[in-house]
Amino acid sequence: MNERALAEELDVSTTPLKEALRQLEVEGLVEVQPRRGLVVRFGQSFAEEMILARASLERPIAELAARRISASSGKQLMGIILSMEQATQRMDIAELIALNEVFHGAIHSVSGSVHLRRMVDLQQFYDDSARRVIHRNKGESNQALKEHRSICEAIVAGNPEMAGSHMEAHVLRSGRLYLMSVFGNQGDNIVIEQSQY
Repeated sequence: MNERALAEELDVSTTPLKEALRQLEVEGLVEVQPRRGLVVRFGQSFAEEMILARASLERPIAELAARRISASSGKQLMGIILSMEQATQRMDIAELIALNEVFHGAIHSVSGSVHLRRMVDLQQFYDDSARRVIHRNKGESNQALKEHRSICEAIVAGNPEMAGSHMEAHVLRSGRLYLMSVFGNQGDNIVIEQSQY
């Protein structure tokens, strides 16, 4: 891709485009090559690695959250789940996407993790993209709500092993759905599975 042509196609100036491309480069989704332009690196294998990386980061974050949860943080998490239930009933996709981010952000905050959260933040493109895919379907929104509720209950109960296990299963199941939705029949070769530790 050529930056100038892309800016014209999107009808934006080159300054915000350069900033967006820099962020995509940090996330490993594009590579700027001198005299060649931009090369897109996103594909099924790359997406699969992002999902596996996210699962391996989110599991210990959930475990830390279960160890460090306070009564007030527990109420906050349960309140988010209640809002998610209401948004799911209305099939308010925009709100579900926003609440999904709030829910995971609240868990990250409760965990007190700095390094793991920073690493998860590098996957913002995948997270946003996956949430849009998952919440398009009412059945999937209901399944995601069930999974979020089980994660929340395990964290509030102070059960690190269960919180981590539920979180990992949620991320991997959502990841499989994302890959199959985005890559179609190629998704049949997906090797993502929940670890057995």
